[in-house]
Amino acid sequence: MIPVTDHIAIDEDEVRQYQVRASGPGGQKVNKTSSAIELRFDVRNSPNLPEDVKARLERLAGSRLTSEGVLVLFAENHRSQFLNRQDALNRLIDLIRKATEKPKPRKKTKPTYASKLKRLEGKAKRSGVKAMRGKPVGHD
Repeated sequence: MIPVTDHIAIDEDEVRQYQVRASGPGGQKVNKTSSAIELRFDVRNSPNLPEDVKARLERLAGSRLTSEGVLVLFAENHRSQFLNRQDALNRLIDLIRKATEKPKPRKKTKPTYASKLKRLEGKAKRSGVKAMRGKPVGHD
């Protein structure tokens, strides 16, 4: 089990990691080694995540989420496969932690008296500007 928070831990079998070749320039060794890591985590079918966390995680993932609900993270910052593996896993844990935070509900407020006056002043000014664009009155 991989601990995420005090109450949430994901099973290691839920996380799939694949070795892939890193993109970008390299030397003679670049075409032979697969140091980048592609991490896949099935968000929708995870039994260890509560439904509200799954929903927030899907929203946070954005384009990194496939249509099947699989989160795909690609790590290639380090030259070492081990470090890339750790980086990908840490990024997954950070995303899940961020998804566990419940957003504060918005409190409805009324506009202040000053803001109402300011709005009406702006409307009157704009009305005057537009009125000046019309044809002059009384001149035939």
